[in-house]
Amino acid sequence: MGSGFGFYSMGEFNLDAKWMIDPKLLFVGPQIGEGAHAKVYEGKYKNQTVAIKIVPKGDTSEEIAKREARFAREVAMLSRVQHKNLVKFIGACKEPVMVIVTELLLGGTLRKYLLNMRPRCLDMRVAIGFALDITRAMECLHSHGIIHRDLKPENLLLTADHKTVKLADFGLAREESLTEMMTAETGTYRWMAPELYSTVTLRQGEKKHYNHKVDAYSFAIVLWELIHNKLPFQGMSNLQAAYAAAFKNTRPSADDLPEDLALIVTSCWREDPNARPTFSQIKQMLLNYLSTISPREPAIPPRIFTYENTVLPPKSPASATDPQTGKSLVQRLLKSELVKWSLMKNNP
Repeated sequence: MGSGFGFYSMGEFNLDAKWMIDPKLLFVGPQIGEGAHAKVYEGKYKNQTVAIKIVPKGDTSEEIAKREARFAREVAMLSRVQHKNLVKFIGACKEPVMVIVTELLLGGTLRKYLLNMRPRCLDMRVAIGFALDITRAMECLHSHGIIHRDLKPENLLLTADHKTVKLADFGLAREESLTEMMTAETGTYRWMAPELYSTVTLRQGEKKHYNHKVDAYSFAIVLWELIHNKLPFQGMSNLQAAYAAAFKNTRPSADDLPEDLALIVTSCWREDPNARPTFSQIKQMLLNYLSTISPREPAIPPRIFTYENTVLPPKSPASATDPQTGKSLVQRLLKSELVKWSLMKNNP
């Protein structure tokens, strides 16, 4: 699968027959979520428990056209990009209402999971394991030329055993194009990259140049939140957080993070988008860091804090430090990754 698949114009809806849902076989149950443009319900389709996203058509002709276009884009991406860390697409239909059917993830949203844990924090190995799930999902999207643009805990879902995170909600995703101007009709400001904002105001829908590195910034904020289990930019409204990030270069504090981990977080939320690492590089840096962490007792029952894809730590934790320099080997590896990225950027 390449990045050249088509995106649909406002009046079109083309979908392979295998993905077409028969609305007569769809049974809608209780509501389990709600966003700005859709509601999500638990339901049944062909005796399978599923999540049903229903998108209202809108009231005005302009609103109807925008919602139909967004619906068509989301269906296109869900049907053509599959990955173990992306929510599994089951099908869709446009009539009598716009419906997207996906697997139901019983673990709920990462936002709800973290809120239920407060004031406790995730075990660090679990936090990094979840972060790795996110990087794998984003690496897949970016390899297909797709920018998600709305990466935040509300759009990250957990499996029932709380071992795996999957990325959902492609309603704001876009295919990246070097020549295309994309609008800033994006997700919650608190997690948005500063370059998405206007230099004058935060008018929604304003044309703005940006690329896939906006997702790296959002990932940094999510990673910070995974580690601290606190709302980023605490004490600020969403717009205040956006203003502080865009015009004052304010970021959540990374001072209390281990130096190696702080290096990952701060590299991802750099002001210059081109200086941010790719998700392939982020994944490798996280794996390097994870390999140096010694196991420790979880804060809450092991069932919640077991992660099936974790990388085991070295047999000898003492070997993780260079006796000559006194610096951790992972710190050197992280800096090496960033140096390589810088060289690649400066010598295309």
